[in-house]
Amino acid sequence: MNTAYMYKSVENEVELALFNGIWTTVWREHGYELEFSENALERNIIFTEKGEAVGTSELKPYYEDSRSSINEVAPFALHPWVLQAQGKVGESDKIALLSSYRGKGTYTDDVLSSICASAAKFNLTCMVSLLEPVFMRALRILYKVPMQKLGEKTFYKGDYVVPAVMDVGYINEHPEQFTWYKKFATAASTK
Repeated sequence: MNTAYMYKSVENEVELALFNGIWTTVWREHGYELEFSENALERNIIFTEKGEAVGTSELKPYYEDSRSSINEVAPFALHPWVLQAQGKVGESDKIALLSSYRGKGTYTDDVLSSICASAAKFNLTCMVSLLEPVFMRALRILYKVPMQKLGEKTFYKGDYVVPAVMDVGYINEHPEQFTWYKKFATAASTK
C-alpha cells in the first residue's frame, strides 16, 4: 500500500468486507443496531502509516423525506444550513475508529478529512449525521468543526446519539483554518 494517502475509497468486494468489519466492530462495541447501506455514494477506509485499516466513513445521499431514515430523529430538512445548501446535502454515516486507535488524534484527523474530501468530490456543502455524544463534543471543542446540534442526545437504535449538521462547504473553502485538515492524494486502485 502506498502511504502517500491515509484513506482509500472502497473499490471492490475485499475492501467492502474490510470496511464492514471495521464499522460493525465499533457499532457492536457501542450497542448500535447494524444497518447496512444500499445506496452509499462513497465508502472510505482509514489506514495507519503502516497500512493497517483502522477506521471508516461513509457518504450517503440525503433526502428531505422518509427515504432518509435519519429524518425520524430530527428535522434536518428544516435546518437553515440544509435549506441554504439547496440539495447539496449528504449524510455522513459509519464514522468509526477501532477502539485502540481512538484518542490518538491523527486518525480522527484522517476520518474528518475523508468526510470533507468525499463531500468535495460530490459537490456537497452540508452534511447531516447522528453522532456519538463524546465524539460530537470533541468535534465541536477540540476540532472546531463548524456544526450545529439539532437537539439533545436521544436514544436511537441501541445507544444515544446527537443529531448534527456540519458545514463541510466552509471547511473545504477554508482548509487553512483547520489544523486537522489533510489534503489527500487520490489513492491508486487496488482492483
